[in-house]
Parts: sequence; structure tokens; C-alpha cells
Amino acid sequence: MNRDNFIGLLLIAAILIGYSIYMAPSEEDRIQAIERRDSIANAQRMAREAELAGMQETERHPTNDLPADLTDIDPDAADTTQLERIKDRMGAFSVSALGEDQTIGLENEVLQLKISTKGGYVQSAILKDYETYDKQPLNLIPDEDNLFTFHFFAGNRQLSTNQLYFEPVLPGNRPLSNQDIAVQGNDSVTIMMRAYSDMHTEASPSYIEYAYTMKGDDYMVGFQVSFVGMQDVIAGNTTFLNLDWKAKIPRLEKNRTNEQNNSTVFYKYVNDDVSKLRETRDGSERLLSSVHWISFKQQFFSSVLIAGNGFSNAEVSSTTIDEEDDEFLKHMSASINLAYDARQDNTYPMRHYFGPNHYQTLRSYDLDMERQIPLGWGFFIMSWINRFAVIPIFNYLSGFNLNYGIIILILTILLKIVLMPIAYKTYISQAKMRALKPDIEELSKKFTKKEDAMKKQQATMALYKKAGVNPMAGCVPMLLQLPILLALFRFFPASIELRQEAFLWADDLSSYDSILDLPFTIPFYGDHVSLFTILMTISTILYTRLNNQMMASSAQMPGMKTMMYFMPVMLMGIFNNFASGLSYYYFLANVITFGQMFIFRKFVDEKALHKKIEEHKKKPVKKSKWAERMEALAKQQQEAQKRKKR
Repeated sequence: MNRDNFIGLLLIAAILIGYSIYMAPSEEDRIQAIERRDSIANAQRMAREAELAGMQETERHPTNDLPADLTDIDPDAADTTQLERIKDRMGAFSVSALGEDQTIGLENEVLQLKISTKGGYVQSAILKDYETYDKQPLNLIPDEDNLFTFHFFAGNRQLSTNQLYFEPVLPGNRPLSNQDIAVQGNDSVTIMMRAYSDMHTEASPSYIEYAYTMKGDDYMVGFQVSFVGMQDVIAGNTTFLNLDWKAKIPRLEKNRTNEQNNSTVFYKYVNDDVSKLRETRDGSERLLSSVHWISFKQQFFSSVLIAGNGFSNAEVSSTTIDEEDDEFLKHMSASINLAYDARQDNTYPMRHYFGPNHYQTLRSYDLDMERQIPLGWGFFIMSWINRFAVIPIFNYLSGFNLNYGIIILILTILLKIVLMPIAYKTYISQAKMRALKPDIEELSKKFTKKEDAMKKQQATMALYKKAGVNPMAGCVPMLLQLPILLALFRFFPASIELRQEAFLWADDLSSYDSILDLPFTIPFYGDHVSLFTILMTISTILYTRLNNQMMASSAQMPGMKTMMYFMPVMLMGIFNNFASGLSYYYFLANVITFGQMFIFRKFVDEKALHKKIEEHKKKPVKKSKWAERMEALAKQQQEAQKRKKR
């Protein structure tokens, strides 16, 4: 082992040790882990108590004989019998059981909400600066089957807030004079939706309230839930309220399969990192610790419910919708428990986020919501490259209002300039290997038998050492480039800036480009032909061929050579359905690499390099101090063994 190899091993060991130290939990992390363990145990205990209390309430007050749904009752024509039926079914909330199903509009510069008077929840959330793939208004909540409701026991009845009609009021109990309210700039507006109980009076208020606060030019909406004067309404043994949030996630992008594979439920614990359900399979998860926020995340947009004080615990799930329903992707749900004190009023500060998965936008709220964007968070180097290099440069170039195809071109050129020293070192290493190719071929002729493979290897390494050439010198620069390639592989498909941005024949750089739609589907390829992917594949094959011609060892590894040609063809099937911006970037990177190689070939005198290597081979091989110590140690061991034999 020569000095360079020894230094390489030391560097690898230092990296591994440093990484283990960096990833080791701090004292604060250990304390948080203990607190989380205790909170999980406490949450499990409280969940069992809440479940037992609900079962006891149901046993004491069976609901099997209660009347059916009340939707068939006309509120304007309800007679005495029907009113009695309502009273029997809704108990203390019979006054809120009838009403007119209307919507209240709440709008700012970027977001348009429709709040239903029945249930009091957000029925529609339209992002004004975006459109769907088919140029329709982008509504994150388009389906009537969506649900946002609290469940609780009131008297001998199990009720839900989606059964109640809420009255809109303004702060100060002022009546709402306009069904549509708009806010701009630094202004804000608050609308309160109230479902009154039968016990409500001006002197002794009793109601459930949803308060929505909207600011101008902000995707975040304040949302506060209050249970006021419920001491004699909601069952006295209630320790938890259950919030049931369900949504049928709409299709918004051109590539349904890709969008579906990038949509799932994300969540963040109060004292822990962001986690998620698997995107590519159905699943559910019980969150037994305090939860900070839960998100129904799609490829480029999210609906997030954020708790001001943390949700006690929750259960989330995600289920895929078959391709037959082309308008929707998945069913997502969250069943959330909130601690409730039946002896007093209860207020739950929350927030809604309806908006894009844009890195700066999500990061500005300081809630770790940006970790929903797949920037390579699992490997810190990848995320650092994207966060501190690629995204700032990309945003800076975007400020010049250039076409995003041109921005990708400039970004690629800048990256290649930064990586040029590494590329140059790789080229020099390959040139040295080419200079030794005749000598290596001579060794191959000398050691033709299989049993001489070890001797051949030793002779080859001795040749490298004598010529002053490190065969691994070309690999290290390539490994240094790998995190950048992987980071960009993550960045382009996740960049909302490329969404619906056209360039040349591509109508959407965030999705595949198609120059020919096929009337059938080819397995592992798709039902269309992506020209950027074809160009990327052809350029990769040409680069592989040129690289093989320049490498000295290609003749020794025919199987590897075939594999290197097969890989671009296999990747063509994968990239055919990927973001065209990514294929375009790899194509540009290959073309620029060709230019670099021709420039290096012009300025690097390989004959002079070969002459230098030949001169180095004539010099005596200088042993490193480490090698000398190892040889001295080996001699000492041999002498010790000889003395034992005597």
C-alpha cells in the first residue's frame, strides 16, 4: 500500500468518524427523546381514557333508536312533528340543526376561500396565481365529499359539527352585510362562524365558533376553534374531542402517475423531525406523541393544518384512487384528538396553509414545512447543495425574467465552470492511464493464465507506482461530482418554478415533453416519446463511447463496457416520464462535457505527459516512511520467529 492509498483510507475513516460524531444525538436530543417517550405513554393513557369514556356514554345513552338524517326536512316548512324530531335527534343543538346552506367568500391577493355555513369549514380553496394542467382554476378542495368536523357527545347524542348550521358574524358580534369579503396589502379581516346551542343567551353565551383570519398576499389563514359555554351541553366526562379531516385529493398536473407518486401525508411532531407516509403505497400511522402539523401534500401544493399548542395525538392515512377516476389521486385523512376540559371554555388556536410547495414561501413560516419538498434531506450534502447553492443561483437568475430553459442553460454552464478543475484532473488521470496502456497490454500477454491473476495484479500495481500514476485518481473527482448530480436530480422535478413553463417543444418543464403520443403503452417506457430524453440518451451513449476510447482499461472489462452502453438505454425508459427540465439539464451537461474534453485535448500535450511518465519510471521508487516502517516490522517478526525455532 503506497502513501496515497493510505492517505485515502485515513480520509475515508475521518469522514466516517466525523459523520458519526455529527449525527450523534446531543444532550438536548436525548432529553427530548425521553420527553417524547413520556408523552407517548401519556397520550396512550389519555386515548384509552377517552375511548372508555365514549363507550360508557354510549352505554348510558344508546342512540340506535334516534331518528335518521335530517336533510329531508325543509326548514321553512317544518311542522311541530318535524321540530320534535329535530329536537330528539340534535338535543341541545336543535336550534342550529336547520338553516340555509350558503357559502361565505374570503379572498386576498393570492387565495380565494369559500366557507360553508353548513359545518362552518372551508369548502373551496382556489390559488389565484396557478392553474391546473388543463387550464382550470386550481382548487385544492374541489370535492363535496371532503370532511372537516368535530365529534362529541351532547346529552345522550353523538353529534358532529358538519351537521350544524353556522352563522357568520364579524368581531364585536356585528352581522355580516356582504357574502364576499376581500382583503389586500397589510390589511387583515376576521370572520367568525358560530353554531349556537339551545341554551345560548346574550347574558350566557353558548356556541361553537370557527374564527378565520386572512391577511393580504398570504397563503396562511388563521383558524381558531372555540367551545364557549358548553359546560352543560357537552358530556361532563369528555376529556377529548375528535377532529375528523378527510379529503379527496384532486389531480392538478399533466402526469397523473408522477403526481400520485409524489403525494402523501406529511406530519411533524412538536419535538421531532418531519415524517411522512410512503408515497407509493397505501398506509396509515398512529401518531401517539404531540403533533405540530399535518399536511395533505401533493406534488406542488399542500393543504396543512397547524396546531398552535400541538394536537394530543392523531391517526393519518393515505389510500390510492384507481386510474378509472382520472380527476382524483388519493384519499387522505387525519383523525385528530384534542384535550378537552368540560369544566370551562376551550379554545384551540390553529392555522390553515393552502398554497404552493415553494421553498422560500414554506421556509418563511419557520415550521419546517419546506421539508415536504424532496431536496435530498436524507443525505445532508445533497440538501446543502440545493439549499445553499442551486436554489439561490436559480432564484437570482429568475429575477432577470428569462425563459426557464435559458436559466437551466446558464445554471448548467455555471456548475460546469465550478467543476472544471475536477473535470481537468479526471482528464489528466485518464491521459496518464492511456500512456501506460501499452505496458498494461504487455503484462496481459505475459500473465495469460487464470492462476497468474494475482501476479498480474501485483505487477500492474508495481507499474503504476513506478510510473507515479494513481489509478484511483480519476475516480475521486467523479465521486466528488456525484452529490451535485444527485442534488440536481432531486431539484428539477421538485421545482415549482418550472411548473407549466414552456421551452422549445416542451409545454411544461416540470413534466414530460412529448413529440409523439402513442396509441398504446410500451412497458417500462410509456405512451409517448420524449425528445429531451432521446437527446439525453444519445448524448450519454456518445459520451460513454468517447470515454471508453480514452480509458486504458476498457479492453480488460468487456462485460462492464456492455453494461455502460446498456445503462443509458435503460434510463431512457425511466426518464421518459420524468420532468423534461431534468432530461434537458443532463443533455446540456453532456454537450458541455464534450466541449470540455476537446478543449482539454487541445491544451494537454499527451506526448509530453507520456515522456514525463517514462522519465519517472527510470527513477528509483522511493518508499514512503509508512512502507519502510511496515517492512521493518515484518523483518522483526521474521527474526523473532527464527529465534523461537532455535
